[in-house]
Order: sequence, then structure tokens, then C-alpha cells
Amino acid sequence: MTKQNIMEKQNISEDLVQLIKQQIIEGELNPGDRIVETKFAKDLGISQTPVREAIRQLSGEGVVVIVPNKGPMVRELNMQDVFEIYSLRAVYEGLAIRLAIRNASDRDIQELESVYEDMKRKMNDDDVPSLLEESLYIHQSIIRLSKHDRLIRMYKTISFQIALVNRILGRASTKQKEVEQHWELIDAMRRRDPDHAEKVMREHIHRSYQEFADMKEVDGTLFDEHSWF
Repeated sequence: MTKQNIMEKQNISEDLVQLIKQQIIEGELNPGDRIVETKFAKDLGISQTPVREAIRQLSGEGVVVIVPNKGPMVRELNMQDVFEIYSLRAVYEGLAIRLAIRNASDRDIQELESVYEDMKRKMNDDDVPSLLEESLYIHQSIIRLSKHDRLIRMYKTISFQIALVNRILGRASTKQKEVEQHWELIDAMRRRDPDHAEKVMREHIHRSYQEFADMKEVDGTLFDEHSWF
């Protein structure tokens, strides 16, 4: 989605929603930043009405908050938010990997292995700053391979919040860590043991939650692993 695409359309509020989300994920807008409707409309060469509609939708999704005397601002995530996002991920992706093991063909698993091998090749490539895109692909593939339509739809409802937390956590991540921590998911798929795979996935996601808490220097034990499983 680009500003030019926005300007060329008539019914644009939904596209504006996607543009604002994209700017947040890419760091053009950050949690706590104001969204000035007049400036946004002027920059895009449009009226304020679709901008206002987009802000209303983003507010309903919890992406934006309307602050008295300040207007719309990108919502800042607290540890309760992060706990809710990660604990939902643990449930959704724990079920997804169980189903993916049942549904995945050998070729599907080989494709995941090839992604992992590509990650290893890129680990020492200075031209590749991050492996977060490949890591996300592994998780999304497992969701897709669940072939559980309702789970897939529900996961999409929190996908933006997951991406936002991953963006924040990604600052403290390393390519070495991404490679090491995603092998366990590939290996769990190869073993085709659903109980083991679900446990691995839940622990994998809880570890990311704990790393986020450590990065923010807060007490991550408030929602320890035992409260998740």
C-alpha cells in the first residue's frame, strides 16, 4: 500500500487503515505518536472525512486511542497487553501445530526445512539485517497448514498486534537467536508427535514473552509459564 494508491481511489478509508498500520509496523509511526488528521489528509491530498473514518476503525481495533485534548495517538502496549497477545498466540499456535502435523505432507515439511536452511545461510550475511521475515513465515505456514478456517480467521484478528510486538522485540533479537529458536519448531514438525509439538510451541512463545519482559526490565514472572498451560 502506497500513498499514491490511496490518492487514486475513491472509497479509501479501509486502505487508510492498512496504510497507518503499515507505517506503524515500519516505524514511521511509533506507539505514543499523535496522528494529526489535518496533516494526514493534506499529505495525501484528500478530505479529512475518510481519515476520520479510518481513525474510528483503528480505535475500535485498539490500534489507536483518542486522548482528550490531544486527539488520536498510536496505542502504547503495556505488559498486560503483551501477556494477552502472547498467551493467545500460545493457544492458537499450539492447536495449529497439532493440526499441522496431521495435515502436512512430507513436501510441506521439506519446504519449512528449506526456509530454515536459508536462514542459516543468511546468518553470517552482513547484507541481511534480520531473519524476522523468515521466522514469521514459519509461524504463518504452521497456521496455514492447520487447515482450520476459524482458527486462521481468529489468528488474523491479532496478527497486526503480533507484528507490532515482534517489531519491538526484534530490536533485541539476533539472527543467531532466530535460527536457534526456530529449529525446534521444524524438528517438532518432523517428529510428527502432536503432544510434543504443542509443548514445544507453547514454550517457544512463552520464551519470547519472557524476553520481552526482560527487555522492558519488568517482572515477567507475573504471568509465568504455569499460568499458560
